[in-house]
Amino acid sequence: MQDPILIQFPKLGEPNTGYISVADELQPHVPFPVRRIFWTYYTPESIVRGRHAHYQTEQVLVAVAGRITVTTESADGLIQTFRLEDPHVGLYVPPHVWHTMQYSHSAVQLVLASQPYEESDYIRSYDKFHEVWRKKG
Repeated sequence: MQDPILIQFPKLGEPNTGYISVADELQPHVPFPVRRIFWTYYTPESIVRGRHAHYQTEQVLVAVAGRITVTTESADGLIQTFRLEDPHVGLYVPPHVWHTMQYSHSAVQLVLASQPYEESDYIRSYDKFHEVWRKKG
């Protein structure tokens, strides 16, 4: 099983004209074919989102605006905290990783996912998450 890692997307441009970051099939920075894209925004700072893991879905989380603090727990118990605030940096979250996100008010999070939405792919109970990864270990 993999642990979450930060991914650097190319940052093309200059301070006086702005930047663009690209992920395409010619320069595959995303370690899976993208099958779903969604974004979150206007999340109150007091709200913690996520609170789940996936059986199969891989994701890359990008703070395209604002700041997002992501806490992950891997199947082996490794807990990490990532601060996303550069739009050319994404966090790869593999399957079987519990994750939570907390946002600055202005944050916009872009998510690239390896699977279409399927409720049965979610592990929404922290106790169930521990039960599932103990069986896998």
